[in-house]
Amino acid sequence: MTVPFNSLAYEHLNDFVFGRATNPLSFSNGMTIGGGMVYPEVNFTLPMMTITKDTMGEVRRQYEEMATGVCQRAVDLGVPGLVIEVELLPPLTMEPAWGVEVTKVVKGVLADFEAKHHLPGLLRMTPVDIREGVVEHMWRGRQWDVLMESFQGCAEAGADLLAIESVGGKHLHDNAVMYGDIAQSLFALGVVGTRDMERLWAGISSVAASTNTIASGDTACGFANTAMVLADRGYVSKTFSAVVRVISAVRSLAAYGQGAVGPHKDCGYEGVYVKAITGTPISMEGKTSACAHLSTVGNIAGALADLWSNESVENVKLLSGMAPTVYLEQLAYDCRLFNTATANKQELILRDLLVESDSALDPQAYVLRPDVVLAISGEIVKGRSWYERAKIAAAQGIKVLRTASQTGQLDLNEREVAYLDSMEAQVAAMEDSEADFTARMLQESAAVDFDPAKYDMSV
Repeated sequence: MTVPFNSLAYEHLNDFVFGRATNPLSFSNGMTIGGGMVYPEVNFTLPMMTITKDTMGEVRRQYEEMATGVCQRAVDLGVPGLVIEVELLPPLTMEPAWGVEVTKVVKGVLADFEAKHHLPGLLRMTPVDIREGVVEHMWRGRQWDVLMESFQGCAEAGADLLAIESVGGKHLHDNAVMYGDIAQSLFALGVVGTRDMERLWAGISSVAASTNTIASGDTACGFANTAMVLADRGYVSKTFSAVVRVISAVRSLAAYGQGAVGPHKDCGYEGVYVKAITGTPISMEGKTSACAHLSTVGNIAGALADLWSNESVENVKLLSGMAPTVYLEQLAYDCRLFNTATANKQELILRDLLVESDSALDPQAYVLRPDVVLAISGEIVKGRSWYERAKIAAAQGIKVLRTASQTGQLDLNEREVAYLDSMEAQVAAMEDSEADFTARMLQESAAVDFDPAKYDMSV
């Protein structure tokens, strides 16, 4: 099996910066993502409520209120353009017609503000991956059909960008995180996950091609972000989480071999590696995503962003206004700073300040350094299969963290160094043959209640 992207999209570190991508995306409304400007991408969701046929009127009202508040504040602040992302909740995906209704409401608000206030806007629609825990096959059956119907409906209803947080291999990976098992993590991400990504994104890209929309990208949110949040709470090792993040880049990259073109989705911090290898623009989230989860990468996450996101926020009332409007304002001011730095040719200074403020304090931040990303990415693209690339990613992540610790660039305690030793031994013991590695991991995964038949795999 051949894998795409055999070289880096950037030759020089100074070209690797926020707001600029080798392969920018231009739209008919005048917005170009990755063309020199960072735009806010605000993501909002419903407050706690029951979604049924009887409550869909209130659902539509809530989304119209959120979109209107966000767009009005963007006009007030002179925002040059924005992206709204709607991550469909499970009921809104499982009933595709409901997701279509939401798409029409938000797209209608965007169109109205563009016509009346000359505010360019784009809509990213993200159906939820309802295949998690399915009893049937991952690529056929009712859940698959409904998921594809959701994408088709959202695209036809006005979505500009299609995205998902897919779950192929997540069942395995949750167990890997629980036990700090980097071999099982690599199996979930680099073998099972990439296999699922290729099939899933072939389907999504087909929908995008037939509807003149953009297949944007996936994230390893349910994998690497799960590890990151647990590491932040002290439940798992931070070096383990950091290495998982690097491996997850291989899984996310698989979408781009099947027609995704960006911008990569916000909650995938591994997007920096995708940008390095493919040149596609990326959305990132940092300090302004604290409404959704805490992290130790609040500043460095902005160093390479082309869209700057808040992750997701509920439509609840804060002292100053409704939360989605508040978060649009915060994003708008961050983007104003990014773009002012670029206009004054100070973007590298701002990028490096964002990097240096975080990278020495946590291994999860260190692996997001632009120089580290380019170095590791340069090794990843040498791999001849997704499995080989995942092994390289793991080995290079461990090597970079160990070197940083030894040279004083990163402060690691004895526990974290011990995890590096453990992971290094596990990676060294991995088979050269993907088939042999898979056979071993399938046997070891039998106790996890993993059904390989759902992925056309056999023991």
